[in-house]
Parts: sequence; C-alpha cells; structure tokens
Amino acid sequence: MAHSEDNSGNNFMQNRELSWLKFNKRVLEEAQDEIVPLYERLKFISIFTSNLDEFFMVRVGSLTDLSLMGNNNIDNKTGMTPKQQLTRVFENTIPLYQLKDKIFNDVETELREFGVYNLNLSEMGKSEKRYIEQYYQSDILPILSPQIIDSRHPFPHLINKGLYIICEFHGQDKKFGLIPISQSLPRFILLPGNQTRYILTEKIVLDHTTDIFGMYVVECAAIISVTRNADISPEDEIFEVDDDYREQMKKVLKKRGRLSPVRMEVQGHLSKTLTNFLLDKLHISKEQVFACVSPIVMNYVFELSSKLPVVLLKQLSYPAFKPIYPVFLNHNENITSQCRRKDILLFYPYHQMEPFLHLLKESSQDPNVISIKITIYRLSRNSRIIDYLITAAENNKEVTVLVELKARFDEENNIEWAERLEEAGCNVIYGFEGFKVHSKICLITRRDRNKIVYITQVGTGNYNEKTAKLYTDLSLITSNKDIGQDASEFFKNMSISNLKGQYNNLFVAPYSFKNNMLALMDNEIEKAKRGESALIIIKSNSLTDKDIIMKLSEASQTGVKVKLIIRGICCLLPGVKGKTENIMVTSVVGRFLEHSRIYCFGTDKDMKVYISSADMMTRNTSKRVEIACPILDAEIKNQILHIFDIIFKDNVKARLLGSDGIYRKKETAGGLTEDFFKDTTEDTAKEITGNINDILIQDIPDYISQDIYQDMSEDVPQDISEDTSSEILENSFDSQQYMIEEFIFQSNQNMKSNIWFQKLVKVFARHAQ
Repeated sequence: MAHSEDNSGNNFMQNRELSWLKFNKRVLEEAQDEIVPLYERLKFISIFTSNLDEFFMVRVGSLTDLSLMGNNNIDNKTGMTPKQQLTRVFENTIPLYQLKDKIFNDVETELREFGVYNLNLSEMGKSEKRYIEQYYQSDILPILSPQIIDSRHPFPHLINKGLYIICEFHGQDKKFGLIPISQSLPRFILLPGNQTRYILTEKIVLDHTTDIFGMYVVECAAIISVTRNADISPEDEIFEVDDDYREQMKKVLKKRGRLSPVRMEVQGHLSKTLTNFLLDKLHISKEQVFACVSPIVMNYVFELSSKLPVVLLKQLSYPAFKPIYPVFLNHNENITSQCRRKDILLFYPYHQMEPFLHLLKESSQDPNVISIKITIYRLSRNSRIIDYLITAAENNKEVTVLVELKARFDEENNIEWAERLEEAGCNVIYGFEGFKVHSKICLITRRDRNKIVYITQVGTGNYNEKTAKLYTDLSLITSNKDIGQDASEFFKNMSISNLKGQYNNLFVAPYSFKNNMLALMDNEIEKAKRGESALIIIKSNSLTDKDIIMKLSEASQTGVKVKLIIRGICCLLPGVKGKTENIMVTSVVGRFLEHSRIYCFGTDKDMKVYISSADMMTRNTSKRVEIACPILDAEIKNQILHIFDIIFKDNVKARLLGSDGIYRKKETAGGLTEDFFKDTTEDTAKEITGNINDILIQDIPDYISQDIYQDMSEDVPQDISEDTSSEILENSFDSQQYMIEEFIFQSNQNMKSNIWFQKLVKVFARHAQ
C-alpha cells in the first residue's frame, strides 16, 4: 500500500512528503522524455535539483525540528511520526539521485552530438588545457581561500548550498583540507572555439588540490555541499519591543544561514575516515549523506543559454511562444471602460499581463481614481507594478499595499519593495502574526458621476511579470459592485488586523474559505442522494487538508463524480474500494507550471465556479489569508470549463494517480482526445486552405522531436493525404501545446480565427453526443 504505515482507517491517504517526492520525480521524468527538446530536458534536471534543495531546506528542516520535540506530532493521514517520515524521505530520495545521474548522463551524451560538451580536464587537448591553466592561475587561484582543518584551524561554517572541495591527507597525524568555491567565480569556463565546450569551475579546483596543498599528500578529494534548515519564523524569535516588523525580518534572514545542516551532498569519493569526520562536525547521520555523479548545483544550466549559438539554441529549445494581447480587448480603448462593460478573464501565460498593467497605469493617472489597494506576495525584480503604485501616490491617490514579508525566499526582495513604497508615500502594511497573506487581489476605487465605483482584480497567481510567462494562472478583472464591496471590506479588515470579516461573495481564509467549500461539497452530496447529477471539479497545486479529503471521500461514496487536477502533492488516493471509487486524480507536468486554482461544483447552468489563490492544503485553508472569487459571467465560466475539457483530454503530459500511489501516463491509442484534436485542426485547415499541409507546420506541437520539427516543411509531400496527416496528428494530445495553438489562432483576428472557433464548437458538440 502507498501509505505504508499502519493507519487502517485512512487507507485512501498518503503522506504529503512522500507524495511531493513523487511530484519531483515527474519533473525529473520530463528530462527523460525524448519528445521534449534537448536543452529543455537539461533545464528540467536543474529544476528538479533546485526543487529538491528547497524541499530539504523547508520540509525536511521542519520535520527535523519536530523530531527533536518527540513523537507527539503524528501525521494525521498515515500515523507516521516525524522520525518515521524522515526515514522514508531519505530512503525515497536515494533512487531519485540515481535517476538524476542516469538522465543527466543521457542528456549530456546527446548534447555532445550537437557540439555541446560539459568536459573533464582529462578530455581536453593540450591547447585547451593550457587555456584552462592560464585562466586558473590568473582568475581562480587568487580568489581561493584554502585552509587546513586541525586543532589550531577549527572546522569552519559551511554556507548553505555552497560548493567546497574537501581533502584528506596521507599520514599518521590525520589532517583535512577545505577549499571553498567562491560565489564570485563563474559557474563554468567556456573554451575558445567553434563548439560549445565548457568545464565547471569546481572541477578545475578539484583537479588542482595537489598543487594547492603542496606540502601534503592528498589521499582523496571530493566536491561537497551542505543544505541547511531554512524553516524559521519571526514568530519564534525574540525581538526588541520597538523593532518594526521589517527590521525583525532582516534579523531572521541573517539567522537562516546559520541553522543546522539537514543534508550533505557528495560528488566523488570520500573515505570512511573523512565521512565520519564530516558527520561529526555537521551533526548529521549517514542517512543524510547523498552521493551523486552529476553536478550538485545546477544553476549554471540557465546561464548556458547565452553561450549557445543562436541557431542551435533555437533547435534545442521549445518553439518560441509569445503571449498574445487578448483579442476580445481593444488596444485603443482604456481597460477601465472595457471592464465596466464586461468582465475580463486573462489566462496566463497564453495572454499577456499587459491589460492588468495598463489598468494600473491608467488608474495611477486618472483624476477620477480615489485609491488603489493591492496585496503583494512575490514580484519580479524590475516590476512595473511598483512604478505605477508610486506614480499613483505621487498623483495624490491613496495607495495601500499589503506586503507579505514572509514570502519564503522572497523576503529580502519584499523588504526592499516595502521600503521603496513607503519612501514614495504609500501606506504599507505587513499582514498578521501567524498568518501569511497569500491573497492576490487589487481594488481600484473611482468616483464616477458622484458615485463610488469599484474595479476589482482577483487572481490565482502572483503579480509577477516574469512568472506570468511561465505559469498557467487566471486573472479576473470585474466592475461587479458586490465583489467590489467585499474587496473594500477585505482591505479595511486587513488594515485593522481583523481576520474574521464577513463577506457576501468572496470566500476568505482562514475563517470562511474552507467552510464554504465544504458546504458546496455537501450540496453535491445531497444532490447525489436524491439521485440527481452531481459533480465536483478541483484544480489545485496540492491537496493535503484532511477535512477536504474526508469530504471528497464522502462525496465519492454517495455517488458524486469527483475530478481532481492536482499537479503536486496529493494525499488522497483515488480508486480505493468503498472510499474513493468515484474520484479521478490527474497531474499535468509540462512546459508551463500548472498553477491556477479553480473550484467547480454542480452541472450545467447550476454549476458554481470559483478561482482562488488557495490550494487545498492545510496551510492555505487554515493558516493563510486567501481569497476565492465567484465567476458570475456565463461566458467566462464557459471559458474556464473549456480549460478543463482540454486538460482532461491530455494524454501526453497528464498522468493518472492510481490507488497504489503510482502515477501512470494515459494510453495514447485512439479515443475522444485524439479525435477532437485531429478533427478540429483538419477541418479548420480544409475550410481555410483546402489542404491540411498549409497549416501542418505551424500546428506541429512541441512533443514532436526537434529535428522533425525543423525539417517537416521539406519532408512532407505536397499531395499529402488526409489519412497520412491523421497518422501524424493522432494518438498524442498535449494540453499546454494545444492551448498555445489555440491562442495563436485567436491572435489572428481574421477569418482563420472565426473558422477555428466555429469548428471548436462543432467538434465539441459532435463528441458530446
């Protein structure tokens, strides 16, 4: 059984930490998928690595703290103690490192076929070795700070995720040497020449250990890195009474880098003596030591893109995709006027973020705007949002910004933004003790013909121009008076530290969100008991809240059809007899990070749809300030349901979770999914041009191998038959790539776009019969 521990009453649940490791394995498996372009596969290995780093810093760090407090903190889903969870985490992490090593080797081998070499010194020719030696002597050696470790040279503090060369010297009086790889050094050195040949800096230093410690005989040397606990909260610290919250957070961040190690990674061989020495100095167990062949730190992968030839980078990457400006909006008219006529739904990354940015910009200068209020969790480094808020303040608007200083690993950025906003005259507030403000809401208040008018934006993702191009998120802009009044009430409550505010339309955690969601599920349960059609659809990043899980199980047992799209952690196991037989769980991991949170209850015209900042996790439902907003516009509601239709048809990137806790890819042979995609593209092509070949090239999705993508225009005969084109297009349906193609069609504001949507409707109708 997937839950593994004795917890018989909850045999349809699994541990959240183990479920997360399965999610990260799915990320790593994208690097194994040959239909993903080669450089993108390398990036997925890097993403997997950074994900695992954060998991150990935060989740393993938290479990380590709990394990020191005894066995009272039992996992309520599996009955495991913190120590048992740590043991299982360490056990399950070992094969992930092994898989990473294998995939990394495979990808690197393939990259060499394209002239991209991640080299060892032993593979270089004489001239290349001379170049590296000269670079080492002039640029690396002067920065190195090697040290001996003995009674007079104590073991130093190892910074979190820093790279070090550790050495053991030969002799009776055992001594050790340590060389920090300075963070001021480049991550890799590019060799001169026509090909992309490079070597990682730590390899160069490792090769020079004998020279660096010239008076000692180096017996063994390896690259190591320590991961430290980063699970620290300002609520756990003691501060001066007159410290403001921003200063408290600065002190917390300084302390984070000094917390206890939770993991050591080793690239290379360590003797038993050296291993035991490190275990003793770092106060960790041998289970916390993970060996790898591939690089420990892989952030160099993204920098590598600037070193690849432009043509090669294009060949090895996803086909370029640029978010479009929504075709239903008029470039020449301000957003304020357009959203007052009709609600606007932006779908990132397929839509640009520009309409919302334009709304903020025009509001900052509009004399009729009284105030702008917004919550900020994560921003991009060069955020235009900050500029527009400052402009508004300079134009005498009342600007209130709720900045969450505890947004993990973005604390320093948010402190800087808060200081800049305060200096510009904005009213900056910092949320609540014990509760992170994770809501994504912006309220613009205007005076129009002596009446107060609201424009409210509610989203599922951050106000971040960078991630809006990488994450799938929804952003609703509405002039609905009732939602505006609730938003106004929300900001009033935030300003007076009132978490128990009353709202008529918005669901606000930690007090009303969860109860309202459970009530909506109860409605579906009652409908099922009466023999009526009942449906629950949830799209969330993770599902861990036990009350929600138990209610979904109850719904399943009464006959409610439950469809869950859970990208990451899912503590519910579907298909368990008598518990979750009517529940299907889908996970999509692909080019874009599936990030939108959508909650649907009911069928047909009675369906209620909400978008939210909250996942169905205990931390979101009970320990954060979150917002769920109803979708009241029927057309927008249909757009959201269309998104679900596309995702449920995905058989390329989607995986189904089984009752055994294993994720499996869908079968790709035949079925509704393929017919839908094939019929839509082919019918559209025939009506536009009379020949499928005319649009075949632009519609080849990214799951076709890159060399086929590049050469298709030459290899496809001009008299291609419909049967041949069907063979190319059928059996594979990638929801994200399909969305790209659909939005490209939307951007063509011409006959093609109109025919596409006509066919879309026809095909849906045909397959719905």
